[in-house]
Amino acid sequence: MSLRTLSKRSEFLAANRGLRYPMPGFVLLVRPRGDSDETLGVGYTVSKKVGNAVTRNRMKRRFRELARAAMPASGLSGADLVLIGRPGGNDILFADLSEHLDSALKRAAKKLAQKSSAPS
Repeated sequence: MSLRTLSKRSEFLAANRGLRYPMPGFVLLVRPRGDSDETLGVGYTVSKKVGNAVTRNRMKRRFRELARAAMPASGLSGADLVLIGRPGGNDILFADLSEHLDSALKRAAKKLAQKSSAPS
């Protein structure tokens, strides 16, 4: 499964209306697109509240690497995901961030599976 980077503001706003999974270093937003495209859309947001430009860019680099490693195997094809950085996220070990992301992705996949199997 391939990754596509979200670039339009409308994509980020649409993801904000989806599921929300807060974790210690970030918040994961998940929104199934509902189209036939299996590509996983991924976006990264780190506000100025988190720190200066160096801190924000470091956090985004860490998020991109986490996404490359964890998201293709997450089982969330055809969805848009957004990682929102939280203050102190850079202080968390990369391995711990990876575990948090895996946990959030499993919770999201479980929730989406329940929604799709529920009778309409």
